Amino acid sequence: MEHSPLWLIINAASGSYSAAALADLLATMEASGCAPERVIRLPEDDLPTGMALAASGVRTLAVFTGDGTINSAATRAEGWDGALLVLPGGTMNLLSKSLHGDVPVHAIIDHLGTANHRRISRPAVRTSQGTALVEVLAGPGAMWADVREGVRDFDLGAIAETFTNALRETREGPGVTIADCATAKPDGYRALRIAPEDEGLRAEGYDFSDLADFAAQGFAMLVKRDFRQGPHDDLGHFAAIDCHSTGPIPLMIDGERRQGEAAERFERIMFPVDFITTKPGGD
Repeated sequence: MEHSPLWLIINAASGSYSAAALADLLATMEASGCAPERVIRLPEDDLPTGMALAASGVRTLAVFTGDGTINSAATRAEGWDGALLVLPGGTMNLLSKSLHGDVPVHAIIDHLGTANHRRISRPAVRTSQGTALVEVLAGPGAMWADVREGVRDFDLGAIAETFTNALRETREGPGVTIADCATAKPDGYRALRIAPEDEGLRAEGYDFSDLADFAAQGFAMLVKRDFRQGPHDDLGHFAAIDCHSTGPIPLMIDGERRQGEAAERFERIMFPVDFITTKPGGD
């Protein structure tokens, strides 16, 4: 697979960014014969559109950022027939792990010079507030994404304020119910996790039994984004999911906060830009 011309996106404002990591990445790419022709440095530069990538003949767009910026870069590139190379440049790197496994960036780059990579299409979740490449959180529990912003910026004042708000909203905010699901709790959940799969959408419901659970599981699940730490109901697989609440539904799309309506529909789509995977068997 020919990767050039290749452009690289980095985000110097990200809490996980370091000049040393970028220098190491650029050296590795140079040694592997896929040095970027252009480095797009956020937030100073704008994300390229699909039209701009096509006009410049770009074949590969490498993104060395967190999941939220990867989402923005990917959706901005819609309409382009190249491929996205997702590199682990964030805190959780969930999309990179899905495409390559839990491996360092140099191992991914090394595969580009061999036959151990290919171009694939991936499912995603379409919402009224954007498209999720990895997952959507719906419900008052999604407010914990605001705490995560403070943690990422090491802002102790913001952490204290948003922690209090998230705890209150998670405990007191209206739950989210899911239609046409016999196994779901009738009074809803504090958070619904919705993720795309090959044949549809997978839904999990999260709730908390007491105040300690609200804080501990909220922090573990939504700041660390380690959902499996918390007890949850496996609600099954759906072609589409309709959720309802008595007020606007907070959303977290690939780690970034959005505000939904009182009724939200989630649909599985095939994302209109391809990705490069180096994971055996693909995802």
